[in-house]
Amino acid sequence: MGGCQSNSSSDEEDVSALKANHTSISLFKVKNNSLHIVPSAEVKPYLKDHFLSRRITDIDLLTFSALPHGLDLKEWIATNTVSFFQHTTMFFSALSDYCSTIKCPVANSPGNILYEWTDEQGKKLKCSAPVYIDYAMSYIQEILADELVFPTKAGSSFPTGFISLIQKVFVMLFRMLAHLFSTHYQDAIAVDLHPQLNTLFTHFITFSHTFRLLEPSETAPIDEIIALLAH
Repeated sequence: MGGCQSNSSSDEEDVSALKANHTSISLFKVKNNSLHIVPSAEVKPYLKDHFLSRRITDIDLLTFSALPHGLDLKEWIATNTVSFFQHTTMFFSALSDYCSTIKCPVANSPGNILYEWTDEQGKKLKCSAPVYIDYAMSYIQEILADELVFPTKAGSSFPTGFISLIQKVFVMLFRMLAHLFSTHYQDAIAVDLHPQLNTLFTHFITFSHTFRLLEPSETAPIDEIIALLAH
């Protein structure tokens, strides 16, 4: 897949054109004594190939996601689930100033899909993106810390229903990453984190497709982004 690239003249020309054609510029950020101008959300920068094509590695993520010879499938999935959670958490920490109850009153994804949290009684709760994300992170952290679900002792086995639990975790991680693309991709561009975000999301989607951890109906709202990332 695509490799690590520096800011190209195409990037600069596109941002300049956006500044000239759109009066709503949502963010100005000074970085390394240069001014980074990021377009408003209506421009959908995550659909512009010269932003979306940037990566931090040119490794074949399909090969990277494949089960290594001789390794237990559940062990491989568990290890990668922990890694995806840690990296997604770091992204939200880095972009926390941009995701507030005021700026993000709902948890949404591209296509204006709204996510609601379902509590232990099965009741759906409408909440802001930060609250939804906090619920999701707390839920996932609790599962990862449960020795009965993610055993760490030699000789321990994964429980029945482990894959079903992982699928639920992947839905939550997917929705968190989808919100980043929908609402905060331009913020990621402003702080030069979009190559990392592109790489993380491409790896996440590749891994989930390889092991069938997400339903097509769940990922459908951002199929356009997935197709651009995969080409």
